[in-house]
Amino acid sequence: MGITKQYLRYSASAVFGLIASQKANVTFITLRGEKGRYVAVGACEHVFIWDTRKGEKVLILQGQKQEVTRLCPSPDGLSLAVGYEDGSIRIFSLLSGESGITFNGHKAAVTTLNYDHLGGRLVSGSKDTDVIVWDVINESGLYRLKGHKDAITQALFLKEKNLLVTSGKDTLVKWWDLDTQHCFQTMVGHRTEVWGLTILSEESRILTGSADSELRAWNICYIKEGENTSEGPQSKKSKGPLGEEQEEEEDVEENTEERILRCQRFGSIMREGRDRVVSLGTDRTRRFLACHGADSVLEVFCALSEEEITKKMEKKLKRAKKKAKQKPQDAEEEEELKVERCLQDEIQKLGNIKASSKIKSFDLFSCAKGELKAVLLLQNNSLECFSLPTEPAPSGKAECTKSSRLTLGGHRSDVRTLAFSSDNIAVLSASAETVKIWNRSTLQCIRTMPCEYALCSLFVPGDRHVIIGTKSGNLQLFDLASGNLLETVSAHDGAVWSLCPSPDLRGFASGGADKTVRFWDFELVNEETETQSSRRLSVKQTRVLQLDEDVLCVRHSPDGRILAVSLLDCTVKVFYNDTLKFFLSLYGHKLPVLCMDICHDNALIVTGSADRNIKIWGLDFGDCHRSLFAHEDSVMFLQFVPKTHLFFSAGKDRKVKQWDADHFQQVQSLEGHHGEVWCVAVSPNGDHVVSSSHDKSLRLWERTREPLILEEEKEMQREAEYEESVAKGEQPVVAGERDGEVGLAGKKTIETVKATERIMEAIELHREETAKLEEHRALCQAAGKELPHRTHPILQAYGNISPSDYVLDVFKKVKSSELEESLLVLPFSYVPDVLALFRDYIRQGRDVELICRCLFFLLRIHFGQITSNQMLLGVIEDLKNCTISRVAEVRDMMGVNMAALQFLKREVAAKEEVQFFADATERFEEKKRKRKKNEKLLLTVV
Repeated sequence: MGITKQYLRYSASAVFGLIASQKANVTFITLRGEKGRYVAVGACEHVFIWDTRKGEKVLILQGQKQEVTRLCPSPDGLSLAVGYEDGSIRIFSLLSGESGITFNGHKAAVTTLNYDHLGGRLVSGSKDTDVIVWDVINESGLYRLKGHKDAITQALFLKEKNLLVTSGKDTLVKWWDLDTQHCFQTMVGHRTEVWGLTILSEESRILTGSADSELRAWNICYIKEGENTSEGPQSKKSKGPLGEEQEEEEDVEENTEERILRCQRFGSIMREGRDRVVSLGTDRTRRFLACHGADSVLEVFCALSEEEITKKMEKKLKRAKKKAKQKPQDAEEEEELKVERCLQDEIQKLGNIKASSKIKSFDLFSCAKGELKAVLLLQNNSLECFSLPTEPAPSGKAECTKSSRLTLGGHRSDVRTLAFSSDNIAVLSASAETVKIWNRSTLQCIRTMPCEYALCSLFVPGDRHVIIGTKSGNLQLFDLASGNLLETVSAHDGAVWSLCPSPDLRGFASGGADKTVRFWDFELVNEETETQSSRRLSVKQTRVLQLDEDVLCVRHSPDGRILAVSLLDCTVKVFYNDTLKFFLSLYGHKLPVLCMDICHDNALIVTGSADRNIKIWGLDFGDCHRSLFAHEDSVMFLQFVPKTHLFFSAGKDRKVKQWDADHFQQVQSLEGHHGEVWCVAVSPNGDHVVSSSHDKSLRLWERTREPLILEEEKEMQREAEYEESVAKGEQPVVAGERDGEVGLAGKKTIETVKATERIMEAIELHREETAKLEEHRALCQAAGKELPHRTHPILQAYGNISPSDYVLDVFKKVKSSELEESLLVLPFSYVPDVLALFRDYIRQGRDVELICRCLFFLLRIHFGQITSNQMLLGVIEDLKNCTISRVAEVRDMMGVNMAALQFLKREVAAKEEVQFFADATERFEEKKRKRKKNEKLLLTVV
């Protein structure tokens, strides 16, 4: 048996070049006691916290593999709820930056998250059409609400009532009674998807945004107990000029169970944008409202208070009376003159905020200085912050000012080319508008230079200049010291697809869409603009190789003997470099070869094609050694690790893979990107790899000292596939719950399966140790003396605890959010032992709340089997007797604690009131002394 070849593992080191992802929203957070300064954004699978004043990244909340889709800060500002694309929700502490709570309940991406006003409950909506209410304190799901037929767009708690309102793409707005967990009213007044929903005017008005330019307002009337609502439809038809279709819709709405509230159409506000509402939201006080469409304009409104509305209506009435006096009318008509209150009297437009690109999300923050802050997440990987006065200007609309803009940390468009400097320190990235130079160790951008649409790049030997090949066919030469564009050379009639330095480092070759390969040499030329003698770098064309098809990629062999050129006809032509005579033709790909590379010893050439295959060829005779099905989509880039036969490939399937060209096998798959991977750059020493993707991120991969064995890697891949199959499994149905209304809030994950396995192992250990203890007692009785007993190693590790204590410790370590799911997976053969242990725990008064929660859940799901088992009747009877008394003790203790806390609250309030009056008295005395002093001064002057 041969020696197993070991490789060194590459691991993810950092994500940079990304300011904010497009899928998640932006939100203001409270950090270090400051409000309105820090914002949180999703950054692929992480969450970045940006300081808008300094433009710096102050905190990174490390996520999982899935992309972030939703953010929501808690009302107390201490935590941040993060929703992911796989439906999971994690709650991070903003003080420590760590996640302590994880909720798994949705099957698809989380689309909305909102806390209630106390922060104890969290509601989440998803693309799987379910709404789940979570208990944040108990770390568990409360209930699942089903009723929508499409993705949820918004879900909001009401502060005064225990109600929930949700909207979805199914054109419906639903009201839920959280006491009974059912939908008691459905609003059907929309013809298209409801994209936004918000609550205004002390929860007496809701505003919805749809696929048109109209924001619809609905009046909320709470129905008191015993109030007769049978005349609702008739009185409704007599109100307001609504159309016939709207009257029919309202009748449908009224015919539902109407016992809590009534919703009536109140009016609408016309937006300036003509496309659909992308997002609609308010600030924390719900006084300021904003919305935007698929353009770059954010429209800001202000919901007036009752005092402001009253003043406005008085002015309106005065104008109406003044206008009525100008017309001859009877005195009776003048007395009956009234003005109707409309939605425009309640909601006033503050102004528009014009961003530099399309808006994807926004958040508002109302400052105490009479200033409204708005942060905008733009489509081009940037953030913009604006300030807007809350009082309108004399012209009628407030003028906004841009306070800051975060753009330096990333490109505005996808990075299409990457390159490493020869000293492994600098990384070049170029996109459609800029070239950026990054420091690999600090990941800071040290140079930003505007350029044309870049397709390929290279560092000039010496690392003081870079050359960019553009889509327009030009070569752009930049000086890194000054950051200036030195020269633009018209190289090709079409796009420059590839640049390759020559082995002697005196020049390079370029391949373009004009069917030519051009050879260039570096030269020093005199600077024409300056009078003094100075020379700068330039390039000079030396030779041209004319071909029959467009050139997609060009590569020199390291010894400089041959030149490989990939063409649009799916072949690779190999020429002698000195004479440019034809040598070999490599054909076999079904689609054009997009990338290729030659190894350091000139023995192999590897080609990657749009047909998803990688072919390994010998350069001696042009024979194909092996064809590998490499990616699920087009292979976009590949490059050898220097001085090895290992190479990296990147594809549109979002993966970067490492291959062994000698053994024709995959070594490692680097997963992390959430979009197509465009290019890869390997450092000259092979220790670092940088990749760029359509998700706007640049990822740095670092070679570790950890050995990688292929058999272990394949085993880990099989485990990952198993975990994925578990995650996509069927959702369990809990006995006793009604289908379609309430379902189990959680779902089965690999964590719940592992928790169940730990419980089963603990119960088996308890069985074994209990049997051993009985045998030991019997032996001691027979021998008439105490014999030594060996304790189980696990129990010794826990400090020589008893087996029952160990089982209780395992139950306590199961996450609260996974407890029900873990018990649901537990086989019934373990339930009798669990019930017997629960009886002992409750008798001892140990963790009564946790044990009762587990006990009641097991009784619900195994009710039939437990009641039909004669062996468990005595256990159940004992549980019934001791549980009632223990729960009563816990309830009494909580009641005493609550009473004590309320007493302390009243004491604190009384002290604050006394202090308030003392301060007021002191201020009054101070004013009195000042007044007397002023009077004395006046008397002396007189």
